[in-house]
Amino acid sequence: FEKLCSISLSHINVYACLVCGKYFQGRGLKSHAYIHSVQLSHHVFLNLHTLKFYCLPDNYEIIDSSLEDITYVLKPTFTAQHIAHLDKQAKLSRAYDGTTYLPGIVGLNNIKANDYANAVLQALSNVPPLRNYFLEEENYRRIQRPPGDIMFLLVQRFGELMRKLWNPRNFKAHVSPHEMLQAVVLCSKKNFQITKQGDGVEFLSWFLNALHAALGGTKRKKKSEWWWGEILGGPWGLLPPCFP
Repeated sequence: FEKLCSISLSHINVYACLVCGKYFQGRGLKSHAYIHSVQLSHHVFLNLHTLKFYCLPDNYEIIDSSLEDITYVLKPTFTAQHIAHLDKQAKLSRAYDGTTYLPGIVGLNNIKANDYANAVLQALSNVPPLRNYFLEEENYRRIQRPPGDIMFLLVQRFGELMRKLWNPRNFKAHVSPHEMLQAVVLCSKKNFQITKQGDGVEFLSWFLNALHAALGGTKRKKKSEWWWGEILGGPWGLLPPCFP
């Protein structure tokens, strides 16, 4: 879910309780996480930004390699070698409940009326050139955007979702698109929402144009991002080019 405190609704310094899964701000004396640990005797918390574990209310960091699985699920990483072999092997992974799944072929939670967006995101996650670009965060990490520009949030959230969909170490055979969809609502100025149905083709067209612009693309063909030409105008042919 979106990384904000369940009490203060703040995105700053948020910790996840590893007992009940709720999010709380801070870990200092009288913070929401501290009070939660005392009242309910839930003692292990994860900082959702630094990915460090802490014991509360004693307030000391927990160093334990067995917790690495949790941090990897939150932030999966892919090497160029791993990406190159994604389509060359079909190895099933096992979720914590014993079910098996194929990375990249997993469900997206239907929060309310977001199935139209889920279908588009699932389709795009299986277009190899687009997938490979977003699986490796270094491809776009250093792109500079104007101050106050929120559109790059789409790039970040789409990359995060792509890596979670293709994660071979997921705890479950489905993934929540909640943060991705929150970015869509914000960046589309509520033209596409979670609470009411939208048109999948309109969403696909808007989303690809928005990604293109956020990655530094322009309306001039010679300035277009590589994936715009390859995916939209190239052999994949998902859509005719939207720009003249």
